[in-house]
Amino acid sequence: MKEMIIPFATGLAIFLFGMQLLRYGLEVLAGDRLQQALLRFTRTPARGFLTGMVSTAFLQSSSAVTVITIGFVNAGILNFSQTIGIILGTNIGTTLTTEILALKIEDFAVPLILLGALFYLLPRKKSKCIGLVIGGFGCIFLGMDAMQWIAFPLKRRGWIHWILESSTHPVLWGILAGTAVTGLVQSSGAVIAIAMGFYASGIIPLPFAIAVVLGSNVGTCVTGLLASIGSNRAAKQVALAHLTLNIAGVLVFGPLVPYLTQIALLLSDNPAAQVAHIQTLYNVICSVLVLPFSAPFARVITWLLPDPVIAWSFRQRRNRR
Repeated sequence: MKEMIIPFATGLAIFLFGMQLLRYGLEVLAGDRLQQALLRFTRTPARGFLTGMVSTAFLQSSSAVTVITIGFVNAGILNFSQTIGIILGTNIGTTLTTEILALKIEDFAVPLILLGALFYLLPRKKSKCIGLVIGGFGCIFLGMDAMQWIAFPLKRRGWIHWILESSTHPVLWGILAGTAVTGLVQSSGAVIAIAMGFYASGIIPLPFAIAVVLGSNVGTCVTGLLASIGSNRAAKQVALAHLTLNIAGVLVFGPLVPYLTQIALLLSDNPAAQVAHIQTLYNVICSVLVLPFSAPFARVITWLLPDPVIAWSFRQRRNRR
């Protein structure tokens, strides 16, 4: 067991550490501009969509943008209807990380870490932040490479193969695994990177890897749900909207995994890129389809989780009749 647990835990820790370095460096470089963009460019769903997409791509964390949005709604700076476009945009922005990982540039992990350290030693604050971003990418690639070290022991023991062969619903198991592990490690990027590495190493088949991608989109909602605890009703509506959108996407696309598998094989010959491209395609389709119906969707969420004062007023009017 040691030959699997230690490399995997080490690789995951390095990957998550790299994500934190990258996120912190980009946050400092952005300063208040990211929050100002969320406040200024969210008056329409389309503008909110573009703002959420660009902010998430820059910050490399859909969870972080969702948490910031929930904070603004809780403070009364944004209203709930303005956040639907942002949420849809975050789902597309988060695909940038996996597309970069699919480029197979892990050989540059150590040079990137050394280059990042060099920039960090420079006296200017901006240079230090650039160093954190570069070093963060290096750690992400190094961590992903380390997590793949367990490929040979896993294949030799045949545990995953036995589970998949014994299961009557491997796609369902993949969705559940993606949801649970993403909720646990709080990073859909890490989970998708694991799925990409395992599929490229032949540990799991492509349909299972795609199912993990679908599940990771649901698991990433856990951060928003936790952030909404103790907040006002509008902030809870944001978290519920995020969860509802991703669950609906899984329900629609889960049965279509065999077709997505065929599409993935047509998109690329690179196994890792196949998984990354399907994640991008899935998120783009889901977000673009829902965007024109942002206002009706917001009304549905408000109906599911109404404001107590509004709900009380409605009941009073109904009782008078």
